[in-house]
Amino acid sequence: MSYTETKSGQNDIGQDLPDFPSGPLESYRNKSSFNWKEMVKFLDGEEIFAFKLKVYKALENDPLFARQPGEDVSLERQREINFQRCKQLFKYNFLTVQEVMENPFKMSALSECLGMYDWSLSGKYFLNTGMFGASVANSGSTRHGKFLKDAEDMVIFGCFALTELSHGSNTRALRTTAKYDPNTQEFIINSPDFEAAKFWVGNLGKTATHALVFAQLFTPDGLCHGLHSFVVQVRDPKTLLPMPGVMVGDMGKKIGQNGLDNGFAVFHNVRIPRENLLNKTGDVTPEGRYVTPFKDPNKRFGASLGALSGGRVSITRMGVLNLKLAVSIAIRFSATRRQFGPKDGEEIPVLEYQLQQWRLIPYLAAAMALDHLSKSLFTNLMELQIGLMMKDTSDRQAELGREIHALSCASKALASWTAQHGIQECREACGGHGYLAMNRLGDIRNDNDPNCTYEGDNNVILQQTSNYLLSWVNAKHHDKVTIESPLGSVNFLEDFNTILGNQFTATTEEQCMDSAVPLAAYKWLVCFLLKESYHKLSQEKASRKADFEARNNSQVYFCRSLAIAYIEHTSLQRFHDLTHDSSTPDSLKPALQRLSGLYGLWTLSKHLAVLYQGGYFSSKQHADLIQNAVLRLCSQLKDDAVSLVDVIAPPDFILNSPIGKADGELYKNLWATILQGSKVLERPSWWSEFCWDKPSVGSLRAKL
Repeated sequence: MSYTETKSGQNDIGQDLPDFPSGPLESYRNKSSFNWKEMVKFLDGEEIFAFKLKVYKALENDPLFARQPGEDVSLERQREINFQRCKQLFKYNFLTVQEVMENPFKMSALSECLGMYDWSLSGKYFLNTGMFGASVANSGSTRHGKFLKDAEDMVIFGCFALTELSHGSNTRALRTTAKYDPNTQEFIINSPDFEAAKFWVGNLGKTATHALVFAQLFTPDGLCHGLHSFVVQVRDPKTLLPMPGVMVGDMGKKIGQNGLDNGFAVFHNVRIPRENLLNKTGDVTPEGRYVTPFKDPNKRFGASLGALSGGRVSITRMGVLNLKLAVSIAIRFSATRRQFGPKDGEEIPVLEYQLQQWRLIPYLAAAMALDHLSKSLFTNLMELQIGLMMKDTSDRQAELGREIHALSCASKALASWTAQHGIQECREACGGHGYLAMNRLGDIRNDNDPNCTYEGDNNVILQQTSNYLLSWVNAKHHDKVTIESPLGSVNFLEDFNTILGNQFTATTEEQCMDSAVPLAAYKWLVCFLLKESYHKLSQEKASRKADFEARNNSQVYFCRSLAIAYIEHTSLQRFHDLTHDSSTPDSLKPALQRLSGLYGLWTLSKHLAVLYQGGYFSSKQHADLIQNAVLRLCSQLKDDAVSLVDVIAPPDFILNSPIGKADGELYKNLWATILQGSKVLERPSWWSEFCWDKPSVGSLRAKL
């Protein structure tokens, strides 16, 4: 289906969305329990949907964005075409600053449209306008206005240079230095050795002219004031040649996202004006005195890396979108792929098989639940950023920052890992056809992979979340505080002892299918793992282990599991609330509540061992009820699955998968795409190697 077939100028989603053509998917669409257009309207809203429609139409109608499924393009050409498309986005200027201020959700929607088309394009565009531009705006002052204007007009092209060859997650240990020279009023940016080279920096490989470089700031008295950010010119915008003292290059081919040029830079005593220091968290006077509004260096350090919380919320969204793409392809494939059947000669769609339902439909439920989580976290982030803009110094604002940091660290891990596992399951569920590059599942898998490691390896940043939860236990024990956070994600911990006394009480599958049942189990699970993690840490410290070693010895089975259970609970709680809210249309509630129940039971089933270990489950029947309820919900959602995919899938042009097209003509689309490939019917250029140059069998075998 193409969105360009719709009428322009309409505000009603029902009018803007065309009906799908009759075909192999029609039988499932006719069995759906809800109107898919109404669901789109409810989940997206009129304004955001209209904006996404505008972007989709522009890309589809522009020849520069045309592509073939699975096309084989050289690395150099990928870099080139991606930059050309990025430049085209500046011409479209889909969002002005004013429009973003009026509705920040449009920025997320634009990232969604570009990312589902190609994450290399989204990354290239937003690393300049977002990570570079927004960081300069948020961390700088009026003296940095020219950098912002030049980045918006593509006079310069920016990147975010934080990590180094030998340091990633441990940002405090970064070794690039910025020493102030009061005689010239300049900072001298230097890489002490090659291990301090800025590394993995998107846009830096071929195109960035300016980098936001994080370096240790030294004043003339020799004192180091910690990590600060500086705007450093790395290339001449007129020639793209390196600036004096800068060695800058491309890292080469990656597993995925190869349209984005990740690069490295080494600085050899590069001088920049004093004013290039982004000075919101700290500044240096012309004579060399350091000044900062923060009395606590730790708070200043946290504020200087504030962009990373926003980045992790964005990565959460990226994982969700990748899962949506994969599930859309796999479910449409499964609804049209017929194999075997109850009688000879009667084949049925593989979606009718319980095993296929169990493999795919829980990931469809996860896509819907995590979609709502990522959107709600973006709303929370907007609240935090408004407070920062208004210079809110209240305790609530500080506590909101802590909570969002904990949530975003864990949500990034949950979304990227769920997508990673889900995409692989979708690939396998499509059989051999899923292995064809043209059907895109391999690219989706590879493009999602970095979400698990950049802006913090998932396993490492989960420790930030568990530390946050443990801090509440300490505050409760030592200061007798009430456990209550701005977003309410930890409020249930106030009833810690009561919850730990609860046990599983459901006696029927029907009861289990209500998401309130897994939600109650999750509250117990988080409390139990919090208690166990606290005791484990206490035992380690009691045995005279240093704090570092005690925490290191308390991650596996304890703190890591705690952080995952906490974010799964938060995700389920928010989706449960949405599906049971009075403002949710009654016509959509049955399907949404089944999805909520399935998501809760499916994720909870991964924790069965701990539920028995801690005594919440006490009989075999309890696990049987959970597992049977999962299968029943999969079966009940089977007839809604195609329409749910119609809700979350982008247009065919964006999805770019022959087996995932909305018309359901699986074999026609696949066959046509294969025949359109380059040289598919030609003999190989090396044909004579086979026909004339026959091997002398055994001629190379050792004669000994």
